[in-house]
Amino acid sequence: MNIYVGNLSRDVTEEDLRQAFAAFGQIASVNVIKDKFSGESRGFGFVEMPAQAEAQSAIDGLNGKDLKGRTLNVNEARPRTDDRRGGARPGAARGGARPGGGRGGGKPGGGRGPRSW
Repeated sequence: MNIYVGNLSRDVTEEDLRQAFAAFGQIASVNVIKDKFSGESRGFGFVEMPAQAEAQSAIDGLNGKDLKGRTLNVNEARPRTDDRRGGARPGAARGGARPGGGRGGGKPGGGRGPRSW
């Protein structure tokens, strides 16, 4: 099971997480997510535990516990969706109406000629 670990202190290392989770069973991998430019921790990570029962025990045992001065948020990791930022769709108007009322490029009357009906 892949486990999300959030609210990590900036100085928590992968070894710190490994030690915390090792008390609950076998660990397949540990990954603290870091900013790709600064290399600094982004405050969350993932621990993979192959045994479902051990993983659930770790979630129950560590969620809400303190690690290096921060209260951990531990739960089963959910698959990431394609919409990573959660903002507007590409090409969608941002911040409400488009300039000029959104219909005729800002021309008075919507940019149309007289109605023909």
